[in-house]
Amino acid sequence: MKKIILQAPRYIPPFNEMARDLRIQNKPLWLHQKEVLAPYVTQEIELGPGERLPILREPMIVYRDNLFFDEFYIAEFMKQARKRGRAVRAAFSLSDAAFREHALPLSVSYTAAGNLYYADLWYYPNGPEADVEPLVIDMQAREIGYYHVPTYMATESGDLVYQVPLRSLIAIDSWVHVFIADIVFGLFARGARFEDRLNKDLSFKLRLLAKAIYEGRQLLECSELVKIGKNCVIDPTAIIHGPTTIGDNVTINAGAVIENCTIGNNVNISQGCQLMLSVVGDGTFLPFRASLFMTTVMENSMVAQNTCLQMCVVGRNTFIGAGNTFTDYNLIPSPIKALDGHDRLAVANRPVLGGCVGHNCRIGSGMIIFPARTIESDVVLFASKERRVIDKDVRYEDSDHHKLKDAYKHPRLYPRRGETEQFTW
Repeated sequence: MKKIILQAPRYIPPFNEMARDLRIQNKPLWLHQKEVLAPYVTQEIELGPGERLPILREPMIVYRDNLFFDEFYIAEFMKQARKRGRAVRAAFSLSDAAFREHALPLSVSYTAAGNLYYADLWYYPNGPEADVEPLVIDMQAREIGYYHVPTYMATESGDLVYQVPLRSLIAIDSWVHVFIADIVFGLFARGARFEDRLNKDLSFKLRLLAKAIYEGRQLLECSELVKIGKNCVIDPTAIIHGPTTIGDNVTINAGAVIENCTIGNNVNISQGCQLMLSVVGDGTFLPFRASLFMTTVMENSMVAQNTCLQMCVVGRNTFIGAGNTFTDYNLIPSPIKALDGHDRLAVANRPVLGGCVGHNCRIGSGMIIFPARTIESDVVLFASKERRVIDKDVRYEDSDHHKLKDAYKHPRLYPRRGETEQFTW
């Protein structure tokens, strides 16, 4: 079967990069798509904007390259599509809580048709045709809490919850969708599938118990749930709870606490770091007491000591200095807004949400970043009397390095689409 890849040329702010090149689950999105579809296809064709589908009388799957989907969604989609034997297009209903609460807000990639929303994913059993049926795949969402808010802290009491799917598909139109794909549809979903299997598969439960007893570990620390790569150095006082995946050549020092994370290759996690429900990219360095909670850090970045990131996304090759705090909660109960697929501020449908830093940024020490604020790629910020609190989005033109005589030493690597370097010295 052939797969036809449709390009989504739009750049995702603040990264100034197409969705296909952003890292999701510590892989470029295009590579993740390729691996998920590998069992079904043998050839691929990539089409640029405006190019028409080739006229081929053979089975094919067609998708837009800004889609994140997992193997569980694709398996069910292909199973039902082949069973029908007709051309189908992926669709969602607003009754699907995961789609309604997390995928639809801030997005521009879905096509509304009555009470359904179509995604850019098709299956053609006999080549392209105009008559396409909607195929609604239930993402099997379940409500999972992540914060308990006391009544004196907010207008809404009780647990803040995510609608976590066991099968995932989401279009990446905003940096918030990177957060959703990595954390809610990624790590939370992995944990939910583990719990689901634990409750339904007695042999799996017994195997876990036997492994934990044999290794003399707690259940969540056994090697069935904590997958460790080659040449890793892990201090015996580090606490690692699964489901967690650790890559090759990773160093984890004394007192580190890691729970339900994905850690890439060549990562260095120093003493006293705390990581929970986070994705840490290849080559990342976390000095002592850095803290990540429900945060994505892409490859070759550094988060310095005593810095706390909650519900954030950090691009590649970025440095975040010591003692920075990314807040995630509006003190006055007003809706948090974030950049949508039209690059405009819109309600993010999240009561708590951190910030986003693009690629190749340098953030000095002691900054406070308000919820959902973005810092564009190639920006340099240092704390000063004029700016220590980031209460609005920071664009490249606002970068502090433009004030310095050595500004040319920090090159602009990620201009906006259609732009080149705007400043000369």
